[in-house]
Amino acid sequence: MKTISRLRYFLYLSILIVGCTTGKKALQKGNYDQSVFKSVDRLKSAPKNAEAMYVLPVAYDLALKEHLRKIDEAKVSSDVLRWETILSHYQKINQLSDEVNSSPVALTLVKNPQKYINEVEDSKYKAAEVRYTLGVNQMSENNRVSAKSAYYNFEKAQYFYPTYKDVKNKMDDAYWAAVVKVVVQPVKVNSSYYQLSNQYFQDQVSEFMRSYQTNRFVIFYSEQQANAQKITPDQVLRMSFDDFIVGQTYVKERVEKLKKDSVLISDSRANGKVYGTVRATLSVFDKQVSSSGLLAMTIFDYQTNKIIRQQRLPGTYLWQDSWASYKGDERALSKQQLQMTKRRELLPPAPAALFVEFTKPIYAQLVDEISYFYNKY
Repeated sequence: MKTISRLRYFLYLSILIVGCTTGKKALQKGNYDQSVFKSVDRLKSAPKNAEAMYVLPVAYDLALKEHLRKIDEAKVSSDVLRWETILSHYQKINQLSDEVNSSPVALTLVKNPQKYINEVEDSKYKAAEVRYTLGVNQMSENNRVSAKSAYYNFEKAQYFYPTYKDVKNKMDDAYWAAVVKVVVQPVKVNSSYYQLSNQYFQDQVSEFMRSYQTNRFVIFYSEQQANAQKITPDQVLRMSFDDFIVGQTYVKERVEKLKKDSVLISDSRANGKVYGTVRATLSVFDKQVSSSGLLAMTIFDYQTNKIIRQQRLPGTYLWQDSWASYKGDERALSKQQLQMTKRRELLPPAPAALFVEFTKPIYAQLVDEISYFYNKY
């Protein structure tokens, strides 16, 4: 009985799947394009499927009429971008035609499916013409925001019709009118001793600026690059470690009185096993070496020298070490405590290395801050 039930279940499931893949449900929901694609796909695997053979011509006719109706509506609309709508519908009609042509059975059901090659090319040209004109008008406004919009319009025009007029040159002009050029000055530190450590931070910042791609309309230059390319910046980014402390050391001692009962004291033939209490004094030393600093980050407008943004980014690095010593009977100590007494005090990293360590969290904040700030441009 279980076997029969399973067969019925799989038979029902197979019928359901076939119904879904013939395109009938999509047709009933008014998804005519989807219905065409599904019914053709079904006929490729099952050329004699009656339901798919019924669905295809009905769905194709309805899909074609719907697209042609929307094309006519768009042509008389006031939408400045109407040619993009028209193009989209012509392309969808051509996709339907290609799909029908991919199946011999489908071609017997939908004879000579229509294809609009010239109309597509004409629509692309007119769509590019509109975008190009919008871009030219926006460029005449002579401001960065409008230039950015113009760039996107020229980019669209080139997408629709790559050889349209001088669209490539217009796109380049719009880009450089829209881009924000930022000169990043070398990171300063008010100590000659930490110049080498500061260079590590400087190298990280320089690499980030070189690889920055979050916003295509922002370009970072070093001072050397700006001078070599004769760049007049829009903004200047200055950074300096004005306030920092390296190697501030704290040592704390904790003293614990330990005892352990029922410890085997001796074991002899005369007296047997003797148990007693053992005691010890444990001194635990905790050493911390703290290093911290603040990076002052300031962004200036180059023309006015006014501050656009100012932040102080903190960073801290804490180096720690622990060791111990004891007096008394070591049997009063746990294994972990005894292990600590075998450790010796370690020397902390050199000050230059500690400087590098506290700058690492500062760098992470700096990246986030710059990415957030320039994302709006």
